[in-house]
Amino acid sequence: MRNVNTRLVLLSSVLLAGACARNPGPAPMRAVEAGWRQQGEASWYGPGFDGKRTASGEVYDMDALTAAHQELPFGSRVRVLNLDNGREIQVRINDRGPFARGRVIDLSRAAAREIGMLASGTARVRIEVLGADTPPLAAAPSTEPVSIPESCSLVQVGAYREHRNAAEMVRRLEARGEPVRELRGGDGVVRVLVGPYETEAETRLILDRYDGLLRPCDD
Repeated sequence: MRNVNTRLVLLSSVLLAGACARNPGPAPMRAVEAGWRQQGEASWYGPGFDGKRTASGEVYDMDALTAAHQELPFGSRVRVLNLDNGREIQVRINDRGPFARGRVIDLSRAAAREIGMLASGTARVRIEVLGADTPPLAAAPSTEPVSIPESCSLVQVGAYREHRNAAEMVRRLEARGEPVRELRGGDGVVRVLVGPYETEAETRLILDRYDGLLRPCDD
């Protein structure tokens, strides 16, 4: 009986170790060092995440040149080289992932198209850190229910310290046909807003689409 119990303990330990290996915890954030390289498999993600909030707080745009990485700080600029065809692209890290074993980066649909891996879904790549941009300011999540006023409303979809990042978001929103504007505050932060919207239903739709913040039209 003692031998049986010993075998069960050993078997449980092996199974537990295997489970941990399949589900590793989050890796520590790696410092940005220009020239740092990594090689492995790239994947891409798109329609199911488009318009959703990324781990950095940005709204994900699958047609922008961005990517997810497990370790690199948000705002890191990275060159991605497709080792299968020699094509390369520069992307900015704004999300966390991928979490599949052996994969090192998860590209947006636009980035995947640029290096010719849309059809295959994955590719062997080498990534190289080029530098870092200032990441956008993430809005603090609110647990309070949003009250929609009867008068017109605007929806804030992002806040940026770097105007070029705000301008890029404006460009993406305009390409989608959204009525967009910029608001520069006394704190130097550029806020990107869409609207105005006059009905509660329309305002709630935009709030949910961009996980935004409600602002009055006369702000």
